[in-house]
Amino acid sequence: MQHTTAMNAPNRSTCEAQDADEHAHNLTNWQQEYDQLRGGGFYGRIDEIALVGCQVFREHTNRALRQQCNVWNDALWLGIPVRTSECRINGLPLESGQLMCRPGGRDFELVTPDGFDIFGIVIREDMLLHLAERQGRTIDLARLIESPRLSVGRAELERVRMLLGRLVDLTSLQLDSEQQRQLAGEALLDLLDSSQQTGQIAPSHARRKKVVDRIKELIHERPDADLSIPALCEYAHVSRRTLQYCFESVLGMSPVQFLRTARLNQVRRALASGEPDDTVSVVATRYGFRHAGQFASDYKALFGENPSETLRRVPHGRIRSGSANSVPRQI
Repeated sequence: MQHTTAMNAPNRSTCEAQDADEHAHNLTNWQQEYDQLRGGGFYGRIDEIALVGCQVFREHTNRALRQQCNVWNDALWLGIPVRTSECRINGLPLESGQLMCRPGGRDFELVTPDGFDIFGIVIREDMLLHLAERQGRTIDLARLIESPRLSVGRAELERVRMLLGRLVDLTSLQLDSEQQRQLAGEALLDLLDSSQQTGQIAPSHARRKKVVDRIKELIHERPDADLSIPALCEYAHVSRRTLQYCFESVLGMSPVQFLRTARLNQVRRALASGEPDDTVSVVATRYGFRHAGQFASDYKALFGENPSETLRRVPHGRIRSGSANSVPRQI
């Protein structure tokens, strides 16, 4: 990982990482875990401005990911793709002219494609409400809690993208912290003012997501279980066809692909933790891989390196780089 701070701008930083889960820990004050979904070496970059009660960032990832995210408490996050991309929030596809919105302290899931860039604005709710009051605006936070997707006019969305691009660029060095926070807050208010809720989430989506969530829980609780598709169907009480449809609808992948990538990412996290007694075979078996040759082939195809290389790269007992950011700190 590379971490640099712009001269004369102690609140601005750039983090780069070659591992998806390491990259997930580089965003200040977020609780995150990233699974890589597409094969090849990973590269991620975050350009961030961390202010008191406010955060603006641009994030780039070169590989498709499944992201488990949680924003810091008592805050509101807006996620704005830099360009129209195929991504999902909580299983719902994001369409052109839409942005993402989630309150702090609530888990949510993103599935993002290769070559994904996104702007993020996070601001404390009390700060947002105070700014809105000063400008004579009204913010309905309850509405936003139930709206993972908001529709915004394309012209307004593009204007805010340009503003955020300038803000996280080095041109923001000309602005002091208060000016940066004011610009970020006003951009967020402008988006909320012009936004509309998407339609009600269909009950069928909630049912499909419940099936997927049950399988996720099973994999977490029984990481070494030798799970087959018939076993997953029995556990979720659905047919093979329904199971396939649920995963394709919610995550955009088959249950087989999900099971394989989830467990391979679990192995990678365990290898990267550098536990003294761990070997590749011990860790692989712990997460349900019984055939060493096939496991090693699948691992290299996904991450672009052998599992033994991952284990060698991290000295025993070392905490994974970036994990300190998993402990919340005031911003």
